[in-house]
Amino acid sequence: MPVVWDERHRRHDVGGGIWLGVELASDETPARGDHLRDAMEAAGATMHPATDHGDAPVLAVHTPDYLAFLGRAHAEWLAAGHHLDPGQPDVVPYVFSLPQATSGRPVPPAAAIRAEIGRYAVDTMTPIGAGTHEAARAAVDAALTAADLVLAGTPAAYAAVRPPGHHVGPGFYGGSCHLNNAACAAQHLVDRGGARVAVVDIDAHHGNGTQEVFWRRGDVFFGSVHVDPGAGWFPHTAGFADEEGEGPGAGANRNLPLAPGSGDEAWLVGVRQLVEAAVAHGAEALVVSLGVDAAVGDPEAPLEVSPYGFAEAGRSLAAPGLPTVFVQEGGYDLHTLGDLVLAVLDGFEEARGG
Repeated sequence: MPVVWDERHRRHDVGGGIWLGVELASDETPARGDHLRDAMEAAGATMHPATDHGDAPVLAVHTPDYLAFLGRAHAEWLAAGHHLDPGQPDVVPYVFSLPQATSGRPVPPAAAIRAEIGRYAVDTMTPIGAGTHEAARAAVDAALTAADLVLAGTPAAYAAVRPPGHHVGPGFYGGSCHLNNAACAAQHLVDRGGARVAVVDIDAHHGNGTQEVFWRRGDVFFGSVHVDPGAGWFPHTAGFADEEGEGPGAGANRNLPLAPGSGDEAWLVGVRQLVEAAVAHGAEALVVSLGVDAAVGDPEAPLEVSPYGFAEAGRSLAAPGLPTVFVQEGGYDLHTLGDLVLAVLDGFEEARGG
């Protein structure tokens, strides 16, 4: 399976964020991207660089104001002197623009960058560093390049990207994500191929951003199997079973929350149910948000899925025989990250006879 990887991922290198008032080091590090490359090269994959796709496919998913903010936020942060006072080199939220603060009226323009951040950020754990915008754009370009390979007739392609993206909506970011790579790939398949597309998210956390992108869309099915946010897991306020979409998108959204410690059996049932739902929805192409943080031993999630489970998930994703774009999301145990991704991709290719 061809792999798209871009060294510009290393430009996103932030010190960490604030969790419940405590500063923690980031686990979404450049080492993740390099581990993915090393694993893919060792497996003999053909590596492709990302190609520049410009703004149009990004603006097909994200609002112009958010994209402009992401591009200028760090420069304005430095211009305001916040790297010196209070000594914070990365862009982090200070106040949040809540609609109830203005009784439903439009929120007035922010008077400073430290206030504007709160119009877009949903948490305090997702800093914007000096190279974040470049790395996030490279990740989108990699996902779009993988989609191009599939549009050209390759049965499947994998975008080995970071930062991840499934927590980013049209005009908000968080969860260590800055642009929604998988959603951009799905929209690209719709725009270039005229296809009905399904996004199946197997990351351990709900893809709340992708859900919002396609919430009112009937041509793109979104399904996510993840740890129950009601059990205290990110994103906390989305990912519940009763969220099914609205308007033309009613019934095109499927969430399968699982209890912590569910393990292989329940998780694989969820993966298979999402694949079946995607087929029933008429999907002609598949985008997989390939997080492996559901794994046993991953520090960021409690689902306890084994390497066997990930290989079986790959086989299930192959079952419909659809053109498939894999886009990397989470996975934070660097000792197992590459092997678990390969388990999914190898299971997929074995089931396809590759």
